[in-house]
Amino acid sequence: MNVRVDEELCIGCGNCEDICPAVFHVDEISGKSQVIDSEACEFVGCCEAAEENCPVEAISLEE
Repeated sequence: MNVRVDEELCIGCGNCEDICPAVFHVDEISGKSQVIDSEACEFVGCCEAAEENCPVEAISLEE
C-alpha cells in the first residue's frame, strides 16, 4: 500500500501519529506529518483509521 501525506494540507495535529505510530511521525522541525514506513500499513492495519481521522484530509492511501 502506498501512503502519502500532502504537506501543503497537513496542519501537524498529530492524529495520524497517535493512531498509527509505526507509519506516521510529525517532524519536529517542519511540524508536518511524514510517512516513516508505508510497508507497515500491511501489518499493523491502522492506516485507514489515520486517513479517516485526518481533519484536513492530507493522507491518501493507494493500493
